[in-house]
Amino acid sequence: MAAATLLSLRRASLSLGGKRLFDDLELDIAAGAAIGLVGRNGSGKSTLLKVLAGQIELDNGVRLGQQHCLVRYLEQEPELDPALTLAATVMRGLAADVEPTAAAHRATDLLAELELDPDRLATGLSGGELRKVALARALVGRPDVLLLDEPTNHLDLPTIIWLEATLARSRAARVIISHDRSFLAGVSDRTWWLDRGRLLVNNAGCGSFEAWRDQVLAEEEKTLARLDKHLEAETHWLHRGVTARRRRNQGRMRKLGELRAQRAGFLRPEGRAKLESHLAKGGGSLVIEAIGITKTLGDRLIVDRFSTRVLKGDRVGVIGANGSGKTTLLNLLTGTLAPDSGEVRLGTGLAIARFEQDRGSLDPQATPWSTLCPDGGDQVEAGGRPRHVVGYLRDFLFSEPQARQPIAALSGGERNRLLLARNLARPSNLLVLDEPTNDLDLETLDLLEDLLADYRGTVLLVSHDRDFLDRVATSTIVLEGNGRAVEAAGGYSDALRQGCRIGGVERPQPASSAAGSGRDPAMFERRREAGKVNARLARELDRLPDRIDAATSAVAALEERLGDPRLHTEEPQKAQRLAEDLAAARTELAILEDRWLELETQRETGAL
Repeated sequence: MAAATLLSLRRASLSLGGKRLFDDLELDIAAGAAIGLVGRNGSGKSTLLKVLAGQIELDNGVRLGQQHCLVRYLEQEPELDPALTLAATVMRGLAADVEPTAAAHRATDLLAELELDPDRLATGLSGGELRKVALARALVGRPDVLLLDEPTNHLDLPTIIWLEATLARSRAARVIISHDRSFLAGVSDRTWWLDRGRLLVNNAGCGSFEAWRDQVLAEEEKTLARLDKHLEAETHWLHRGVTARRRRNQGRMRKLGELRAQRAGFLRPEGRAKLESHLAKGGGSLVIEAIGITKTLGDRLIVDRFSTRVLKGDRVGVIGANGSGKTTLLNLLTGTLAPDSGEVRLGTGLAIARFEQDRGSLDPQATPWSTLCPDGGDQVEAGGRPRHVVGYLRDFLFSEPQARQPIAALSGGERNRLLLARNLARPSNLLVLDEPTNDLDLETLDLLEDLLADYRGTVLLVSHDRDFLDRVATSTIVLEGNGRAVEAAGGYSDALRQGCRIGGVERPQPASSAAGSGRDPAMFERRREAGKVNARLARELDRLPDRIDAATSAVAALEERLGDPRLHTEEPQKAQRLAEDLAAARTELAILEDRWLELETQRETGAL
């Protein structure tokens, strides 16, 4: 028995700021669904969640919800009433008919799991604490549908693992946006991909998204190439004036018009970001040496007699619970903060570029253009050479109109890309990255990983993203608490295997060339046979257009017969046979078109 549908969108269309986010979108959320929502920054993921939450009205279409369906939404940047206690804040997530004493117990229990004081006022909270309270508010009412926008932002690993377990126990249907691939793969069994205004669905979790995405884009590229070949061939055949084809010219004109309309409407894949870092000159092999450093902040012991050596080319990850002092350790290792005891020695010629997790350094009223060119003009110094600011911003997937619009209009991921653009323009030999992955789309994450892998300088990296650390880090410093810091080789998974406590088909070999300058009889025979094969394939290519014509006509004729509504009511068995014939005819047409595309490509490249 199919699960009940709790929430739906029908023929949903929406534009914001003159940009079409989606058109005629259809979706259903069934009871118990576990959906990961992915897409490029600015594609409308967060907006779609707000539509599902009933916070944004559609331009066209309808939102349908089952009666008494309780929907809870965690926004990307939640706001809390500072006059309320944390318990009162969380209780706002409960339905009005919940008995007050039971409500208070439920809120208090959940806050205890998150190690938060229920009587504390909702003011002066850290980013991680704010996120925990907002999560508790969304979860406490045991909703039917959970809509979570970047729930792991600012959370430490113990809390992320707690959230994974809590969602696994929950009966709520869920739609989740997250940049954390490991988390998203663990909490989803279906993927929605919002891409160029379309919602594509894969009945598998987000762990297989990259392979599915590449398959979809490869199929699109193939379809586009086939369309271009069709257009070329139809135009050529139309103007050949061959007598045997003249009676079909009217049909060809119509088909050519249809193909042109189809080609004009084809959605090109959006550009890819081009992340480049620029290496500063100088710098020796020893970058940082910490000798027995100890640091206390207030009553918290951050590190106690910790020592490490960071060499050129190392990519050192730092991981630990919120409040364990990860950012403090970065500041100690880079000389921004002095230790209470011990010594930090920095290598010569260091040029440090920092990426901070706080986007507050961006003026919301400024534009990306003015952010990169604070003194005016249209040139940005990138890698020691001037570049036009619009061209440089295009490398980070900003269009010219976006370069001129206020930063306040950018999504969280787009703001992070802007910070990357600003910081990567500066030549450096030491990159210091504090939570760089927050809000980035999966494609930009891939490119950031590639950049760090190719970077010839040194990287210090704080991240809660386990998958990212596994892919990037050459070693990981684990802050276990109470001043204990342990360094392990490799990334997150390697550190676990080494006992750290973190919150509780072969390539064919090229054939060697034959010796001697005389003619090899065997090679001559192979070439002669290859010539015969090429001649046969060329004849096959010449015959393919007529075979495609015939197959196209067969499909059209079957579609016309099946379009008669009387057939299905008066002769249902015949209709079933014709439907099977149509499916076979469409398969045959697709095979012929693929073969045409393959041979035509070989001819153009000189292989035929």
